[in-house]
Amino acid sequence: MFTDNYLNQTIYFMKKKFAVIDIGSNAIRFEISAFVAENGTPIFKRHEYIRFPLRLGQDVFSISRISEEKEEKFLRLIQVFKDLMGLYEVEAHIACATSAMRESENGKLIVSRVAKEIGIDIEVIDGDREAYLINKGIERFIDKRKNMIHIDVGGGSTEINIYSKGIKTAAHSFQLGTVRSLKGKSKQKETEHLKNWIQENTAKLKGVFCAIGTGGNINKMSELVIQKTKIATISLKELKNIYQVLNQLNLRDRILHYNFHEDRADVIVPAAQIYITAMEAAQAQKITVPKVGLREGMLYALYEEHL
Repeated sequence: MFTDNYLNQTIYFMKKKFAVIDIGSNAIRFEISAFVAENGTPIFKRHEYIRFPLRLGQDVFSISRISEEKEEKFLRLIQVFKDLMGLYEVEAHIACATSAMRESENGKLIVSRVAKEIGIDIEVIDGDREAYLINKGIERFIDKRKNMIHIDVGGGSTEINIYSKGIKTAAHSFQLGTVRSLKGKSKQKETEHLKNWIQENTAKLKGVFCAIGTGGNINKMSELVIQKTKIATISLKELKNIYQVLNQLNLRDRILHYNFHEDRADVIVPAAQIYITAMEAAQAQKITVPKVGLREGMLYALYEEHL
């Protein structure tokens, strides 16, 4: 039976709404959530979620800067997010931008414009900070009895974290990404770097490795294998089959056969390649997909800071 104190505490947390803006290379995600405490563990209650396909990496990985057209659209989008935060009476927010904004020649100017004209401060994070935030989102899924490799594939970069019995032993950010790959900017040399780095750091640890995957593409691939569940597991063989099937289809057929959005249909194949490469390097035969990532880590960071 719920006590009055428990219900009052729940209502207290539910009134405190937080927002995150995840500015990636392939899309921009926005979420407003409230927190409910259960035995001291925060649980998110989502109120609003928007994924907008503004592909900043398309410009940056081609011309090294964000075009004026996309810059103006970006500012309009951030203004919409700010208006929604006002309507929902959001108490605190966090906005993080990853590799596309980080590598853009005019990224700092755009971030400055947003702060001045809209009043939203954007943190342009490096690979270490990105890995730290993602880790906050997935840490409850790390099995402390096993060796694990975490693979997060984004539009502009791939983050790899290696764990032994729950302790992180190595981490690195690689300039391998799905949008970067479409633009021919993901070099074979960086792929070899990823493979060699994983092999070197996993060889130091005894025992088999299990993989955990985050990112929109691995989430979507998991739905092709099994029903939509909170946590999915895909074998390396199944992942290779998915890659082969999707790689044989053109963009139009991927959209028609699997109901993908256009900005998912073109990047899902290079994403599958990166996950397979990383799993093979670690000799991991299965990958768990908890369907959490940077956005959830940002929410946990807000929770720790304000509550």
